[in-house]
Amino acid sequence: MAKKVFVIEDDRDIRETIVYVLEEEGYEVLSSENSKLLNSIDTQKPDIILLDNWLSDWKSDANGQQISKQLKTNPATSHIPVIIISAVSNVKEIAEAGQADGYLMKPFDVVELTEIVKRFTT
Repeated sequence: MAKKVFVIEDDRDIRETIVYVLEEEGYEVLSSENSKLLNSIDTQKPDIILLDNWLSDWKSDANGQQISKQLKTNPATSHIPVIIISAVSNVKEIAEAGQADGYLMKPFDVVELTEIVKRFTT
C-alpha cells in the first residue's frame, strides 16, 4: 500500500510539481491550495504532511507554523510528520517554532523533496 502524502501549498505550480514528483515515486498524494484538506485528516490518515508556511486562506497571523504546532500538540495527530515549506531565509527557525519534523526551502531540488519524504515515511 502506497504511503499517503498531504500537500498543502497555495502556489499552484509548486503544488502540481510536488504532486507529480511524489506520484512518480509511488506515493498517494492528496493536495490542496488551502488548509481545508486537514479537515479530512481523521479519515484520510496521511503518513506525512508537506505544509506551506504562508497560506492564502488563513487570516491574521495564522500560518503553517501555527498549523504545525496545533498538529504536533494534538495527541491524535502528533505522530504525523510535518514538513514546513517556505522561501523565507529563517525557515529552519519557523519549522522549529512550529514543532515541525523538518523543513524544505524554496526553491527546492526534486531530489531533496523525495529524500525528505522518504526519510519520514520509511
